[in-house]
Amino acid sequence: MKIIETRKLSKTYRRVVRGEGLRGSIRSLVKRQYESREAVKNLDLTVEEGEFIGLIGPNGAGKTTLAKMLTGIIAPTGGEISVMGYYPNDLENEFKRQYAIVMGQKSQLFFELTTNDTLGLFREIYGLSEREFRETKAYFTELFGVEKLLDVQVRTLSLGERMKMELMAALLHNPRILFLDEPTIGLDAVASRQIRKFLWEINRKKGTTILLTSHYMEDIRALCDRSIVINHGTKIYDGSTEALFEKYQKERQISVSFRQPVGEIVLPEGAAVREESPYKKVIRIRKEQSGELLQRLMEYHPSDLTVEEDEIGRVAERIYAEGVLGQE
Repeated sequence: MKIIETRKLSKTYRRVVRGEGLRGSIRSLVKRQYESREAVKNLDLTVEEGEFIGLIGPNGAGKTTLAKMLTGIIAPTGGEISVMGYYPNDLENEFKRQYAIVMGQKSQLFFELTTNDTLGLFREIYGLSEREFRETKAYFTELFGVEKLLDVQVRTLSLGERMKMELMAALLHNPRILFLDEPTIGLDAVASRQIRKFLWEINRKKGTTILLTSHYMEDIRALCDRSIVINHGTKIYDGSTEALFEKYQKERQISVSFRQPVGEIVLPEGAAVREESPYKKVIRIRKEQSGELLQRLMEYHPSDLTVEEDEIGRVAERIYAEGVLGQE
């Protein structure tokens, strides 16, 4: 079932251009000049209910603008848009009851209150019955393991603990769609893994449709079967996340240790030695040449050998730099 559908969706911002200095500011008061910037251009998008989709793109690509149009925060300039059968910018109450949005850099919690206080307020806002409220709260309390934190002032929580509470508040009314904008920003590795685990369970067990915007490619690869890449307001890829990474993870790093000292090893053309000693070598090589290199290294009877995929950050740089990708 299609839960989100857009056709040639566009958003153009019009902004005032001022000249330099005092003279330019005064002139702009008398005769204003404007320039237009297309934040989203003719974007076609279809999302099926229950999907977990990653929205990828550099800063200013149009990801947040797209999310704001899908949630009704801003109106599109052109094109067609339908979310759960509603036109989002009409902001009908029934529509707003069926989605939630969490932004890593903005909080919906009241810092001087406890999470229990905020949840009680949200219960009234969404008109939840006492039974529904208690059951949903109990489910997420157990899922997130936050029973001892519910009566603690939000401002005293760590960043990771606060994000769990943000998700709990957002999901209290069991929305059909959850929009996430950088939910793991600033979190350490342990907290990021926990948040990813919770999101995976919410999607798989509750069937919540999730659209995740993140600069952390680890989040996208771990959670999203499908990825959409947006650059300069245009959709340049829509397809399998694994296929995307397979295409752009072009290199591997091979670390090898030896029991006996080993001298220079003849490497395939294009391979680069990153670290070298008689007992250990770290080599970066193109993926398609890694098999040949591994065969050569095995001749030296290594004591340990590891193969690492290309760094996620390097993959992101290639995706954005290439411009236009084939769609799956």
